[in-house]
Amino acid sequence: MSKVTPCLWFNRDAEEAANFYVSLMPDSKILKVQRNAADNPSGKEGSVLVVEFTLGGQRLVALNGGMKMEYTHALSLQIDCEDQAQVDSIWAAVLAHGGREEQCGWLRDRWGVAWQVVPRAMFQFLASSDRAAAKRAMQAMMKMVKLDVEALRQAYDGKSAA
Repeated sequence: MSKVTPCLWFNRDAEEAANFYVSLMPDSKILKVQRNAADNPSGKEGSVLVVEFTLGGQRLVALNGGMKMEYTHALSLQIDCEDQAQVDSIWAAVLAHGGREEQCGWLRDRWGVAWQVVPRAMFQFLASSDRAAAKRAMQAMMKMVKLDVEALRQAYDGKSAA
């Protein structure tokens, strides 16, 4: 059976990026580093061409393509976080490593890759059969930068934030 593996394009930083990504969460590791067999547009012979790694158990590939490519929000890496502590940890690590905050739980890492750092509770709130509560949670989320589980829960429950 075929598997789909997202491939992230980097100029020359594929190995650095993959090492940083696997530091973010459990069940993440570098699987293989493939080096260039000969000089080519992606680098000199012996330099890193491809890094295969897992991020939270999901297989990805980082490719040194040899030229800068821009990422868009059309493709992002979504991290479903267990709780606020995991949201805070990943958020802080991406920012400390040169990332920048965006809105509604989105970050850009130093290479421009878009990340959605989302607490699992957010999905539960939005999927609720109580559509009024789901709407309140969505409206609260739209005002946030980093998602705050307790503030989302309060909005969902119809309580004003303290």
